[in-house]
Amino acid sequence: MTRWLLRMMTELSSRKFVSQITGRFAKSSLSRRWISRFAAMYKIPVEEAEKALGEYRSLNEFFTRRLKPGKRPIDQTASALVSPVDAKITGCGVIKNGMLLQVKGQDYTIEELLNGSPRLSQYRNGYFWVLYLSPTDYHRIHSPCEGEIVETEHIPGRVYPVNEFGLTSMKRVLSRNERLVTYIRNEVGETAVVKVGALNVSSIKYVEPMPRTLGRGDELAYFEFGSTIVLLTEDGTLLPRPNLKTGDQVRMGEKLGSLTRLS
Repeated sequence: MTRWLLRMMTELSSRKFVSQITGRFAKSSLSRRWISRFAAMYKIPVEEAEKALGEYRSLNEFFTRRLKPGKRPIDQTASALVSPVDAKITGCGVIKNGMLLQVKGQDYTIEELLNGSPRLSQYRNGYFWVLYLSPTDYHRIHSPCEGEIVETEHIPGRVYPVNEFGLTSMKRVLSRNERLVTYIRNEVGETAVVKVGALNVSSIKYVEPMPRTLGRGDELAYFEFGSTIVLLTEDGTLLPRPNLKTGDQVRMGEKLGSLTRLS
């Protein structure tokens, strides 16, 4: 009964306008007084932040903070594919005939995740990671590889939570929530960075000016409050790190695998 009630409450609160109201407050000067409390509550390592807490003008400005130079070294191994974010891996594995299997007990299709994009045929037997950002994490999104942005797509949707409760109790959250997809052409194929909105994420934004050519680790976008990245690689283009698994924590710039043409 309690779980059913929580699902119903989540369903009612998943409308975009609820997150927009939260977002307006977070961007206001009134929210500034909550910064230190928020940082303490979520045990955020404030010493990594680019500025001192008192220099941030709103909670949103603190939440989308940059870090001091050198705090997230980028793996320099040739052809490395790196994590675009600080996150917990909540799913990873080979895509099998267009299916992402067992992401918190639910299967997803590439077709629904990419909203029927003509590009989806390139990913039917590729590789995927689901990367969850908690409120504790650094929330800027970086390029996982060198390459050129060949297409972007905004997919409207709901804003269900993408935490443990949302992914296990709500139906197909990753493919029903608002998404912003970036397709990056690299030396051996293509990579899709699917940025998934969530409850209290007032928006997902690209950095300005939006780049067309990316270096590995370059800033790409950011979340306004916590959310999830689904990272996809094209069929036959990735050799994943064998020691990474669901439940592991990764940092932006950490190697996830090697981009290479597999025989």
